[in-house]
Amino acid sequence: WLKRASSIPNAHTPQPALALATHAMAPKKAEKKGDATKAAKTAKAVKGAVTRKAKKIRTNVHFFRPKTLIKKRDPRYPRRSVEARARKDKYRIIQCPVTTESAMKKIEEINTLVFLVDIRATKLNIKDAVKQMYDVKCAKVNTLIRPDGKKKAYVHLTQDYDALDVANRIGII
Repeated sequence: WLKRASSIPNAHTPQPALALATHAMAPKKAEKKGDATKAAKTAKAVKGAVTRKAKKIRTNVHFFRPKTLIKKRDPRYPRRSVEARARKDKYRIIQCPVTTESAMKKIEEINTLVFLVDIRATKLNIKDAVKQMYDVKCAKVNTLIRPDGKKKAYVHLTQDYDALDVANRIGII
């Protein structure tokens, strides 16, 4: 048991150093003409200066991933069978005009139409929908969300258009 334990190399026991070769291997004699040219090429390469690739000096601590080729998608077949239709068309955006007394006062005095609109409609959407439906130009759109969860839009018309005429055309008044 002791013999076996002593023969197992341990990390704490020093290993014998390898003996360095004192003489270099002699090259074999060239027997053929092809070997002679090969030897000449090797000798030329050995005699030439050793060139090492210079290490790139990094001047920045941040590493940026190299830019690789990005191809445009080119699917073999469409992922959807039919095109999605627009969810916010002009009829979906403007739901109905408001016909309360305060709305009528705004129509008569400050050239403003009042509409209930879709909750997801933006001011630009409302402006475009009013322009398409009633052929009038909006100067400004103010919106608010009522306590019942509906969105109300105050559409100020430009000086060129009269809100009273547009209201008559719509059929509010």
